[in-house]
Amino acid sequence: MDLITPIREQVEAMIIGAASILPNLALALVVVFFTWLLAKGAVRIANRMTGKSRVRQDLKNLTATLVRVFIWIFGLLIAAAVAIPGFTPAGMIAGLGVGALAIGFAFQDIFENFLAGVLIMLRDKMNIGDYIEADGIDGTVEQITLRETHIRQFSGELTILPNSMIFKNAVKIYSERPQRRFQLMVGVGYDTDLEYAEKVIRDAVEALDTIEKDKGVDVRADTFGGSSIDFLVRWWVDTTQNSLFMVHHEVVLAIKKALDKAEIDIPFPIVTNMFPQALPVEGKVEQMAKAANES
Repeated sequence: MDLITPIREQVEAMIIGAASILPNLALALVVVFFTWLLAKGAVRIANRMTGKSRVRQDLKNLTATLVRVFIWIFGLLIAAAVAIPGFTPAGMIAGLGVGALAIGFAFQDIFENFLAGVLIMLRDKMNIGDYIEADGIDGTVEQITLRETHIRQFSGELTILPNSMIFKNAVKIYSERPQRRFQLMVGVGYDTDLEYAEKVIRDAVEALDTIEKDKGVDVRADTFGGSSIDFLVRWWVDTTQNSLFMVHHEVVLAIKKALDKAEIDIPFPIVTNMFPQALPVEGKVEQMAKAANES
């Protein structure tokens, strides 16, 4: 049997077939090149149009990304149709069959995060630069992408959260309003004149320039503590002009100095040892002998 001849004929047929589609491949490469040029120009036009509007930055990035993706998908489909005669998008989808369903399940999380990212960008709240708390993570929003959100914590770490987690769960946006209220518990002794103590605390906090004067200062007797009567002190801070931590520091120092000057005691809980340590054996013997002599 001549085995070489069929192999040679198959190889020659493959070479002839490859040579016949070379013009189509070249034309497909030209289509890809023009797709790249078109996508680049379309992104520039989209950036120019959105740049003149007041659209948030992450939404501008989303628009540019979607424009680029749609143009590339359309261009690659045209290139595939040119390179492969008889190729159609409908035929590609039909050919995938069960594989398309499996791919859909495999990329379910990616699609979910993608849609969540789009919805996050479309809503007005939570912009880049906002101070938020989500899923126990608090920090500043640095970037919102189509799949994840980057949060820079105040301790310096960068935490990346999936968009679906942020979209499904409650998110606290602390910087949504510049003015925020803070509070502090201050205890005074039971023998203190409470009205006088209230005035001393209020005057000390109101004297600070870093609090919001128009919002006022609330000082209210709150609870009967174990060794003190506790006052709830509340004040407002403009977070765009003052540091929250520094204002809290100043409030604590001012109240402490004012109470010391007014000779108002700030008591602390007295911890008693209800279960004293057991005496050594020698101590127990001496204690029993002393009790017997006294009796």
